[in-house]
Amino acid sequence: MEQRIIISRNLHQELATAISECEHDRLFVLTDENTEKNCWPLIKDFLCLRNAQLITIKADDTNKTLESVCHVWSELQRMGATRHSCMINLGGGMVTDLGGFAASTFKRGIDFINIPTTLLAMVDASVGGKTGINYGGLKNEIGVFNDSKYVILDTHFLQTLDRENILSGYAEMLKHGLISDEKMWAELIGFMDDISTLNQLLADSVKVKERIVEEDPKEHGIRKALNVGHTVGHAFESFAMKKGKPILHGYAVAYGMIAELYLSAVKCGFPQDKLRQTVNFIREQYGQMLITCDDYPELLELMTHDKKNTSGQINFTLLGNIGDIRINQTATEEDIKEALDFYREG
Repeated sequence: MEQRIIISRNLHQELATAISECEHDRLFVLTDENTEKNCWPLIKDFLCLRNAQLITIKADDTNKTLESVCHVWSELQRMGATRHSCMINLGGGMVTDLGGFAASTFKRGIDFINIPTTLLAMVDASVGGKTGINYGGLKNEIGVFNDSKYVILDTHFLQTLDRENILSGYAEMLKHGLISDEKMWAELIGFMDDISTLNQLLADSVKVKERIVEEDPKEHGIRKALNVGHTVGHAFESFAMKKGKPILHGYAVAYGMIAELYLSAVKCGFPQDKLRQTVNFIREQYGQMLITCDDYPELLELMTHDKKNTSGQINFTLLGNIGDIRINQTATEEDIKEALDFYREG
């Protein structure tokens, strides 16, 4: 069965259907400490969850580790999970990534359902079958491609989020606009603060990702379009984590987009007016992570570990224009340093 993505109108009914279609002997729900407190109470009394057993891990990306996966495996084992069991991942991208990996590897794989509770997880992490954990100071270094049976998107959960977490997810939506079409991009940089206005933009954003993933599930070609902003962004994210000052994934991607749109302008002719509009929007909404030129060698070193790299070359997805995707682009060390200069001073 292919992954089914549902934009929810009746979560109880849709979850009951999803659970019934994943034949199972035991049912588990994975949360982190935040979603156990803020999101689990919203669904725990559903009839379809009456026999579910709860597993909770520590919150935030610093706990997206092998130790946390081992805890999930141990709990599944302790509570009698079999290869016919099913796990619901209720949480943000950390929970859906880690939970998907734990489920995909426990007894060689059990069914799982994703209920993303953050905007970032709704538009990015929970869709597309990427699962994994951080390892050795690097983002998503260990993992597998494996689809959840269902992804159920319910915007009611967004009311539990602060503005920073809304913006974190919004950065991935902006990326989807950049790789899609000018209308979507223009709507996104005309950002409205009201969560209720996000519903249609969310649906459009998920469709962009779904279409690309269907075409290239294992990231051999066009799926690399989804990496706009991520080569530099993941380096920023890992750098911040190493310094003990972690930043949200979407903020790192937003900062990465500034540098990579500069490279797009220099190497692929991305229009200056759209570069300036996008960069101004990002600066106004996301501020800036402070780096100096002394940090460039470490950032470059982190970029060399990116999974998209080939033959020792740092690999980027750049844009010739909005929707004009140029995968497998390389840049010299000097080009990248110039892009980082632009990020700092542009």
